[in-house]
Amino acid sequence: MRRNAIRLLVAVLPAVLPLLPVVTPAGSPEPAAARVDFNRDVRPVLSDNCFACHGPDEKQRQAGLRLDMKEGAFADRGGYQVIVPGSSADSRLFQRVSHEQEVARMPPPQFEKRPTPEQIDTIRLWIEQGAAWQDHWAYVSPERPDLPRVENAAWIRNPIDRFVLSRLESEGLQPSKEAAKATLLRRVTLDLTGLPPEPEEVHEFLNDDAPDAYEKRVDRLLQSPHYGERLAMKWLDQARYADTHGYHIDSHRDMWYWREWVIDAFNSNKPFDRFTIEQLAGDLLPNPTRAQVVATGFNRNHMINYEGGAVPEEYQTEYVIDRLDTTATVWLSMTMGCGRCHDHKYDPITQKDFYRFFAFFNNIPEKGLDGQKGNAQPLLQLPTASEESRLSKVKRQIKSTEGKLPDDKIARLLATWQPTALDKITGASDAGLLSHYPFEDNFRDASDAGRHARIAAGSVTYKDDGQVGRAVRFSGTTYTQFANHEALSDGPFSLALWMRGQRKTRKTLIHKMEDADSRRGVELFLDRATKLPEIKRGQTLYIRIVHQWPDNAIRVQSKQKIVLGEWRHVTVTYDGSGKATGVRLYVNGEPRDLGVTHDNLVGSFANGAPVGIGNREVGQPFKGDIDDLRLYDRALSVDEADQLAVDE
Repeated sequence: MRRNAIRLLVAVLPAVLPLLPVVTPAGSPEPAAARVDFNRDVRPVLSDNCFACHGPDEKQRQAGLRLDMKEGAFADRGGYQVIVPGSSADSRLFQRVSHEQEVARMPPPQFEKRPTPEQIDTIRLWIEQGAAWQDHWAYVSPERPDLPRVENAAWIRNPIDRFVLSRLESEGLQPSKEAAKATLLRRVTLDLTGLPPEPEEVHEFLNDDAPDAYEKRVDRLLQSPHYGERLAMKWLDQARYADTHGYHIDSHRDMWYWREWVIDAFNSNKPFDRFTIEQLAGDLLPNPTRAQVVATGFNRNHMINYEGGAVPEEYQTEYVIDRLDTTATVWLSMTMGCGRCHDHKYDPITQKDFYRFFAFFNNIPEKGLDGQKGNAQPLLQLPTASEESRLSKVKRQIKSTEGKLPDDKIARLLATWQPTALDKITGASDAGLLSHYPFEDNFRDASDAGRHARIAAGSVTYKDDGQVGRAVRFSGTTYTQFANHEALSDGPFSLALWMRGQRKTRKTLIHKMEDADSRRGVELFLDRATKLPEIKRGQTLYIRIVHQWPDNAIRVQSKQKIVLGEWRHVTVTYDGSGKATGVRLYVNGEPRDLGVTHDNLVGSFANGAPVGIGNREVGQPFKGDIDDLRLYDRALSVDEADQLAVDE
């Protein structure tokens, strides 16, 4: 609503607003007692008492008569009409609902609902007045009515006063006396800001004898930041705003950025078309600003589930339907929920319309079960102005530093050296090799792909006693991401590395997993160490390939322990069969027997997470040394596993 309209409205707030007249979309209003409004007075009577047998449900419709559509209600039915405008006596509708004999009266005797005598008389009056039919008010464009005539024209100060006074005069009432100035100020301040006026504001207003003192106070209140807060309250309710997720695990969510956007939209008098577009599709605008993306938080206010046993796909669907229902209710002033199962029986919405609308909202990359700790994905980073400045500075420094690295020179030297240095080495084929990390004082990828890794948290040190040159030591607090999204995804894969564990507790070695809850992806982890002969300790190595844990997954475990404190070469291969028998483990090039605990993998285990070591959201980070990590998109053979462990 524009502020000039609001100024006009608040000018008459002290008046008796409940006595406003009801007006038709066009033309001057008639006295409320004499004029029947179809949408307000007649349609509800027909809906409650007639639509069950004469409405949109084709299977329940009787006598081929529809009273929910103008075409059906006024059609020529072979010599008679159900509704004859201007003549209730000739209208079968009135004849049947008012018939003296119960056997001929509608609705039938067995029908539970029946119009009251007052409602029957309303139908009669409506027909006598011409039976003006109106579409559902939500589909009718509003029209400015003519100003009503009044007797006491001297009382009028603005156009709205005419409607108030017209209704008062029709009821034989006189306007109340103008309230005291303090009362007026309290009313308008509460209405526009939700807060009472401050004492000094009251004194200032009481001492202002100017004719426009009230109008000046209204203008000042419209400039108050509390004005936007007041107007935003009802909008937040419509948008189901909340600071928690709403289901059993009712964890906290941060939505106040979007709330502040709404408040600012009201305070800045944002045009309603922009207000609508940015909340429904701000992210789809060309080069959207961060504020326009934040505006789409309207679509992220739904409840989010994280209950055990809930089906992710089911709740992802519920989230989309929630957006659909909310958008229809708020912007179309109608419900669409009935279209979920069938064509809508009371609104012009087909089931096809419902799912076309559903498809518009069904493209948000979210999870059905999420939000156990804080906001659910996808997330939007919202740094402050100072943080944004620091980020820009860091990005510039990174770009400058990368520009100084002698990558081209190193690449030329490697290209010259490698053919002669590797001629005499017998090793595994590079076919299917996605990445190779030698860990020679860095996390560079030595394969042709150039997928270099990075340390996301913590730090590492390099050890001189690696199995292939130097090795990298993980402290147990380090998190490293390997820039390799294709590895360990659907289909065959292999990974090979030298490892030397240092800690006795359960640790995750290698992982490619989107979160710690569904555990979709691939994970290698070690259980708690146990005593072995010769005063040693060892750990069982587990290999887990998961679509949804634990019901849709493969999990196997080494029957022989991996000795702590000693270098061991580990190769894991998977043939893509979806069976536990498709997983192979080689230690120091030799096949190891595996025990199977889960063997029911159906569906994809691919995800967008990087291959990593040490992500605490997946499991306790590995502590120990790793050397010569290789990732393949195929299952290596027994000979190749031996070549990596021995010949290489």
